[in-house]
Amino acid sequence: MEYQYPIDYTWTTDEIIDVVKFFEHVELAYDKGVGRDGLLNAYRRFKEIVPGKSDEKKIFNEFEEASGLSSYQAVKALKDSGEGSVIKIQKKRPK
Repeated sequence: MEYQYPIDYTWTTDEIIDVVKFFEHVELAYDKGVGRDGLLNAYRRFKEIVPGKSDEKKIFNEFEEASGLSSYQAVKALKDSGEGSVIKIQKKRPK
């Protein structure tokens, strides 16, 4: 992928790595599919780093603008899925 991940430079190196891992899981959800547990764990860690809903929305929007992939849709699919399932999101076709 040829874009930059949205990061906050006040985060520690470990926090940056964990946020990038979450976005990599979102990419996998659009690409091949990703295990629910892996995405759930990555999202939980993301929420430890970015607990505020408005900050989450801002970062999700920045990622979507850069990548064309919706983190919101990945999290929505995660919440709608059952234990042990695979999350696979279809990319919207341009109009």
